[in-house]
Amino acid sequence: MKRLTILFAVLTLSECLVQVPLERGKKMRDILMEKNLLKGLLQKHPYDIGTKYHLSNAAQFADEPLMNYLDTEYYGTIYIGTPPQEFTVVFDTGSSNLWVPSTYCQSSACQNHNTFNPSQSSTYRSTQQTISIQYGTGSMKGLLGYDTVTVSGLADTNQPFGLSTYEPGLIFTYSKFDGILGLGYPTIAVDQATPVFDNLVNEGLVQQNLFSVYLSRKATGSMITFGGIDQSRYTGSIQWIPVTRQGYWQIAMDSVIVNGQKIACSGGCQAIVDTGTSLLAGPPTAINNIQNAIGATAGQYGQYTINCSNLPNMPDVVFVINGHHFHLPPSAYTLQSNGGSCRSGFQAMGGDLWILGDVFIREYYSIFDRANNQVGLAKAI
Repeated sequence: MKRLTILFAVLTLSECLVQVPLERGKKMRDILMEKNLLKGLLQKHPYDIGTKYHLSNAAQFADEPLMNYLDTEYYGTIYIGTPPQEFTVVFDTGSSNLWVPSTYCQSSACQNHNTFNPSQSSTYRSTQQTISIQYGTGSMKGLLGYDTVTVSGLADTNQPFGLSTYEPGLIFTYSKFDGILGLGYPTIAVDQATPVFDNLVNEGLVQQNLFSVYLSRKATGSMITFGGIDQSRYTGSIQWIPVTRQGYWQIAMDSVIVNGQKIACSGGCQAIVDTGTSLLAGPPTAINNIQNAIGATAGQYGQYTINCSNLPNMPDVVFVINGHHFHLPPSAYTLQSNGGSCRSGFQAMGGDLWILGDVFIREYYSIFDRANNQVGLAKAI
């Protein structure tokens, strides 16, 4: 099945350099405009997430700390092979494959990142299969292999993964992460490679067949919890929403309301909860209605600017999902750059599907329940 979307807004930074149209949520373009030195900006931030995994308890409930890079990409550390080789990956609910750069790859993206060397792993098993994944703003080609993959201290001993041999363009070159670990359903996995979380469940390594995501606005403090729910990360009750299609984490949305008026999705629509998109994206007409309702002004490159001083007067944008109202206040959907300017966190994209990305997930602790095929949302602390 063709991969619909993904990638964090850092990819849109590189995308601006090559003028590739983006089909998913966009972010941080102002950094290019303000700094005009993408590589220099990234080099100022050490390539070290500075955190390690830990087990929450002895009952197969594991936390994986995530680093937040400029509210653009959230990534953590995994280990592949014996002895373990370390990689940083995006934990992406909008895709289902695991891949990392390999020593076979000569692309600039691979030269800028950690690469997996199969000859240095005693547990690596090669196959005759190749793998090719096309994302909304990038692609990779490579080989499919098997090895031990350790996530949050949980060792998955028979995990298929991609070893990239070709990562064209600049999309992955300047990303802080090495690869991507997909957390979607196996139905969208390229080459039917079993996703990591499915193997963790199949091997009895997690207590429950679910995982939870907390995204902080701080550089540290974000967390993905495998096999459990961290009650300290949210307040109030959890609202459970059925998955409507088992590919992406897709749910039905009732409407979008501003100032008591339905301004989008009035007849119902479909959305995916996606940790791999930094903004909140939707159909062009619907997003335009939201931009007008919040007083955002069209600027360059398809982004919308906001008067920072006007935040106290701006309305909440309310997403009605399964009969429940999920409010996004101006502080959540307004993004402030290092230079002090503000812009809208809403982004238009093609198609009818909405993408509830990090702008939404930072406000709502998100639980991805495979056992019951449902998404849980609760107000994040």
